[in-house]
Amino acid sequence: MEAHLDLSSLSRPGEACGVFGIFTTEADAAHTTYFGLFALQHRGQESAGIAVSDGDTLTVYKDMGLVAQVFNETTLTALSGGIAIGHTRYSTTGSSVWENSQPVYRQIGDNGIALAHNGNLTNTTTLAALVQNGSATTDSELMTALIAERMDDHREDLGTALASVLPRFEGAYTLTILDRNHLVGVRDPYGFRPLCLGTTDHGWVLASETAALDLVGARLVRELAPGEMVIIDDDGVTSVHPFPAVQERLCLFEFVYFARPDSMLRGQNIHRARRRMGATLAEQAPVEADVVVPVPESGIPAAQGFAEAAGIRYTDGLVKNRYVGRTFIQPAQALRDRGVRLKLNAMPAELEGKRVILVDDSIIRGSTTRQLIHLVREAGATEVHLRISSPPYRWPCFYGMDTGDRSTLLAAGRDVDEIAAFLDVDTLAYLELDRLLEATGVDGAGFCTACLSGSYPTEVPLTDVKLVLERA
Repeated sequence: MEAHLDLSSLSRPGEACGVFGIFTTEADAAHTTYFGLFALQHRGQESAGIAVSDGDTLTVYKDMGLVAQVFNETTLTALSGGIAIGHTRYSTTGSSVWENSQPVYRQIGDNGIALAHNGNLTNTTTLAALVQNGSATTDSELMTALIAERMDDHREDLGTALASVLPRFEGAYTLTILDRNHLVGVRDPYGFRPLCLGTTDHGWVLASETAALDLVGARLVRELAPGEMVIIDDDGVTSVHPFPAVQERLCLFEFVYFARPDSMLRGQNIHRARRRMGATLAEQAPVEADVVVPVPESGIPAAQGFAEAAGIRYTDGLVKNRYVGRTFIQPAQALRDRGVRLKLNAMPAELEGKRVILVDDSIIRGSTTRQLIHLVREAGATEVHLRISSPPYRWPCFYGMDTGDRSTLLAAGRDVDEIAAFLDVDTLAYLELDRLLEATGVDGAGFCTACLSGSYPTEVPLTDVKLVLERA
């Protein structure tokens, strides 16, 4: 399984996209959306875009790159209007090219709609056969086309058309949508991906995470319920439930990895939940050691919780280069061979002669983790005990995480001892699923655990190559 490291992601799961929306009496919705997207940049770094309406005209601007690379004062000033949606993309369906960036736009007579999507549909083949005009390369384009055609053919307004079309979509979809006079937010009936509603002195805001509300000065009203659609216009907010009720299945990895630590989800602060995961892991899998070291950034809260519960000194033994980021320029082979050192470096002063507990939130493909272990040992650690604050990741995701085929997942078809041997650690322990669920602090919530348990909440294409466990 040894392979050159994908330096763009450090073998992390592909993040779910970020969506944002605002309806305001002010004419500068685009600037607020720009700042909202900054708060959601962690959810997607491939492209960014904003669509805005001034009541007469819809304008869309999008491009490849980070939010700060795509927009400047000139482009934002040209996006005039009081209704806007924004999107940061990490590709799941469709390749990473400009044509697949969002928001997606579709003209409807003298009106039009723009749509931003977080998630992944599982019935795209069926939906593609329903599109009358043109083609689509992503599930988001399929959704936009079917909504627009419904509005055009039946002369329906946006809300009515959505109520008719949305039940056809299967899989994960959190949406922000606008036409000339409305802003709409939608969560699929399972609620795979989050969406919250906030308010300002001048209107309403929708965002994937509460951290985006904080940045733009909005006050949290509530999270949208699974299967809820909110329609925002000059009359305020109208809530509609166009789906049959099913049990909630919020992606558990929102708590483990995706969401910002300063966000609130299901009434819980993400940072505190991750500290509880670490503390619970220390109780489940104790080991004698000298220091607890996090894998930055996402392993930090769990490592803090582990160290506190175990009574072992916490130290930052790995330093992250925060200026590498994602890049569309492929490094030379010599740099690729340096692997993880481009982003992380070990500190011998903290690790030499120490028995080290290394804490991370997950292992997906394992190549990066293996290189990290090598760095820690090279820095002089006498023992390395790896602790992971989630269960083994054994199944591919069909709902918005781009984790590749099952054959690329380190834990698929391997037990913990085999994984430990591959990674070259003295001991390895994963947080058990029931303990992880308890550590979220959410009572009675339904979570999607498909990537950990193999139990998918919806029908998935069982013949898909992603499910095949086949290694060379």
